[in-house]
Amino acid sequence: MDDTNNAETFAGQVLGFTIPSRHARGRVIRLDDTLDTILAAHDYPPPITHLLAEALLVISLVGSLLKDDGSQVTMQAQTEAGAVKLLVCDYRGGELRGYVDFDAGQLADLGANPSLFALFGKGYLALTFDLAGDKGRYQGIVPLEGESIAQACETYFAQSEQLPTLIRCAVRSGPDGCHAGGLLVQHLAEGEEGRERLHTRLDHPEWEHVAVMAGSTRHEELLDRNLSLEAIVWRLFHEEQEVRVQPGTRIARGCRCSVAHYETVLKRFPEADRMDMRNEDGIIPVDCAFCSKQFAITL
Repeated sequence: MDDTNNAETFAGQVLGFTIPSRHARGRVIRLDDTLDTILAAHDYPPPITHLLAEALLVISLVGSLLKDDGSQVTMQAQTEAGAVKLLVCDYRGGELRGYVDFDAGQLADLGANPSLFALFGKGYLALTFDLAGDKGRYQGIVPLEGESIAQACETYFAQSEQLPTLIRCAVRSGPDGCHAGGLLVQHLAEGEEGRERLHTRLDHPEWEHVAVMAGSTRHEELLDRNLSLEAIVWRLFHEEQEVRVQPGTRIARGCRCSVAHYETVLKRFPEADRMDMRNEDGIIPVDCAFCSKQFAITL
């Protein structure tokens, strides 16, 4: 692997890598234009912009670990008493979307740079994996604790999957838009019969080494458009015996709203319920929370 600076090579695309000798895998990503497209659907204040940008980074990193086309991962962070009522985003095959429901009055009282606890209070983080085909669906729920969505997600992997995980995210907003970059590394279990399962030991020396190296990533590196994702991996792990990199899925906004979709959903309701939904013109108005589009449904 070379220390290339062709930063455009992986723009808006996940870069996957593995370190065989350390039984580790990782993903690194930079979101710029895609992020601006998603955020433009709502006039979010700066704290919510930063929160959603980080969540979209995290869900992209986690979602890119899914192997099967058609699989989806959804992140939901929710509380009853905080300024943020609901954060939800999902990833499926490179398609990314998300939104935040918040109380503007409560948010204004928190100041310019509120903490995660200030935004949510006592909340929870849920990750739901809908696997392609007949592989099923599973969900993990953990308290929404730590200083960031990334830290809460690390807790999910440690508690729900016993998988040591480190996530680093960097977000910066300015006149030229919102820029964000993220890194995820995990320690993989060997799992062969008769051998120690590596992921049950958070203090395993292989993982400690990888975590220290990955943890040295600076925000400036993740955000630097002149530094390629491959160069970031090279800077962190160039002393390893072997690092394998593989370009992954290209990321784009993927709101799946349409008249046909909402008609399918509404047909599941009894006719009496649909009657209550209709306005005086006999139309059921539907707003997409993700992209702010409005649909007039006639059934």
